[in-house]
Amino acid sequence: MKNKPDIVILGDGGWGTTLSVLLARKGFSVTIWGAFAENIAYMDKKRENKKFLPGIKIPKEITLTSNLKGALQNKDLVVLAVPSQYMRSVLRKASKLDYPRQAIYLSVTKGIEMGTLKRVSEVIQTELGAVKLAVLSGPTIAHEVAKGTPTVAVVASPDRKTNKFLQDIFMTGRFRIYTNTDVVGVELGGSLKNIIAIACGISDGLGFGANTKAAILARGLAEISRLGAAMGAGSRTFSGISGLGDLVTTCISPLSRNRFLGEEIGKGKTLKQIYAEMQTPACRQAGVAEGVPTAKSAYGLSLKYRVDMPITREVYNVLYKNKPALKAFKDLMAREKKEE
Repeated sequence: MKNKPDIVILGDGGWGTTLSVLLARKGFSVTIWGAFAENIAYMDKKRENKKFLPGIKIPKEITLTSNLKGALQNKDLVVLAVPSQYMRSVLRKASKLDYPRQAIYLSVTKGIEMGTLKRVSEVIQTELGAVKLAVLSGPTIAHEVAKGTPTVAVVASPDRKTNKFLQDIFMTGRFRIYTNTDVVGVELGGSLKNIIAIACGISDGLGFGANTKAAILARGLAEISRLGAAMGAGSRTFSGISGLGDLVTTCISPLSRNRFLGEEIGKGKTLKQIYAEMQTPACRQAGVAEGVPTAKSAYGLSLKYRVDMPITREVYNVLYKNKPALKAFKDLMAREKKEE
């Protein structure tokens, strides 16, 4: 692998754009690929991702394209920033092209595929075969990273050399990278916290206070850890950056899409109404709320592994079974007495 790898970022959302800006500032050759030619053309002309990362200038050195074949050609690092439910379709297109088999494939997407219940790294392996894989996760609100707010994240791969290589690429004076070999734990922590963030948002929307949010955070982390243990993750991972760290940020930040979506549900709005609002330029939380599909996947995993996940179950019931939010909270509080 070259010391200065050629990098492509698949996905032109806020996080993909943020990482491209960060890497370009470090002097790397970076290409952003997006599925919609019209949006890519607008970003190329204005040098700004007006929809997902307003106010952040895209350096002129970054190449923007909607040509997937050209974007992948001769790349050494492929950063996957596509929403989890669209990841397989993009990878399937890539698998039919001359995609770089020797490249490192880094997932920065937080989610679990509906139906298959697969983590993103598993989807990548299914579609591209035995490529070199890693994931990057943590408490990383895109706008804050883009503005240079001190932030930490973790990169995880079974291969320590890959971890060190990626750590060196992404780390800056304001973006500190740790390494971990627990890919399962890092992916689950980054994905499942979005469900708990929706629950915290619902609590906010219902007018509950700090006591309630603290309870959701603590008990949410407990059920995330239980599922992680059942799926082979290391317990320490969930008390770290991609576990507790990411959970806290997503549950309390006013920029969190999942917390915002939950708050709007708590106020009585429908998912359709909220989705429409999140597509408007004026919305500070514009983008995809990964917690909605992940709630369905996580509920499926809880049944598959026979793990009790009451908060996840109630969020699933609110989102998919039209259960009133207040009734969901009442049912959580009225469950059978137990030890912590």
